[in-house]
Amino acid sequence: MRLSVLTSITGLLVLGYILELLRRQQLREKYAAIWLAIGLLVAPLGFVPDLLDPVARSLGVASGVSLVLFVGFVLVLLVSLHLSWETSRLEAETRTLAEDVALIRAHLVQQGGYPSTSPRTEDSGAIEAQVNS
Repeated sequence: MRLSVLTSITGLLVLGYILELLRRQQLREKYAAIWLAIGLLVAPLGFVPDLLDPVARSLGVASGVSLVLFVGFVLVLLVSLHLSWETSRLEAETRTLAEDVALIRAHLVQQGGYPSTSPRTEDSGAIEAQVNS
């Protein structure tokens, strides 16, 4: 089997998988749009691999395959950077929410509206110590 046919089939399988993730609501639309666009670009390039050769030559790249490899590497780098940013943002948000919950719980313990010992939290003694200090 030629590599171009394998690339096209893989692109079509990835498109199908993205659509299935969307159908199950396991992939957000903002990410799905990007992946669908990439899949729609990759699948035809597999069937007609020489399509990018003129573009590659105009950019000073030896072949269209090299250009696709470079663009793919940059894309993976950008996705990795975006996911790192998203993770950092979510960690900060989680930390803020955990602090807010601890403050609300401490206030409720102080007002008597929350049991001072909770089976759900092992640190209830630490909360009481903060409230009493």
